[in-house]
Amino acid sequence: MTETRTLRTDTTGRYLVERGPADAPFLVGFHGYGQNAEVLLEALRRIPGAEGWTLVSVQALHPFYNRSQSVVASWMTSQDREAAIADNLAYVTRVIAALRAEGRSGKLVLAGFSQGAAMAWRTAAALPCDGLLTLGGDLPKDVAEAVTALPPILMGRGEGDPLYSAEQFAKDLATLEQRGLHPEVCRFEGGHEWGDAFIEAAGRFLERIRLG
Repeated sequence: MTETRTLRTDTTGRYLVERGPADAPFLVGFHGYGQNAEVLLEALRRIPGAEGWTLVSVQALHPFYNRSQSVVASWMTSQDREAAIADNLAYVTRVIAALRAEGRSGKLVLAGFSQGAAMAWRTAAALPCDGLLTLGGDLPKDVAEAVTALPPILMGRGEGDPLYSAEQFAKDLATLEQRGLHPEVCRFEGGHEWGDAFIEAAGRFLERIRLG
């Protein structure tokens, strides 16, 4: 009889930091499946006012080569899912602790795109933060079933997004509303992407968090 066993082991995570002013708040982001930290950082830079934030792009722990032989990464698969969720949360917790250990105590906003949206939701549910941006990715069931409080939220979806359906988006919004959470919503013309309208909405959202 074959037994499936798991064993915890150390691994090395990679994240990019683009420092803002000395008193800058933190914008910590999580990329989508098959992307990397550089791709996500480029998106964060596009947000109006981003130069006033310390931008942090966290790369998933599972790298692989795509068809063009670029190194990209994935947050998790269905295999050993619960263990992967715990590993990812522990990893992100250590990233944020390392940032705080540098002596900066500014506000913290989390941002996630596509598969990285689930990472942002889970982190916001587990750690204190001041805001949450999600784009093109659904609300994880484990968060939906347990969450009772979250910071201010901006949720975005391109009207032509083939990966995050309008039905799932509406279901996620209804779930949050049932729990007394009222996210700001940005629907825009476009697909599975950082659309210009969402970028602009994110800039306004971050400015309200920064000044609030």
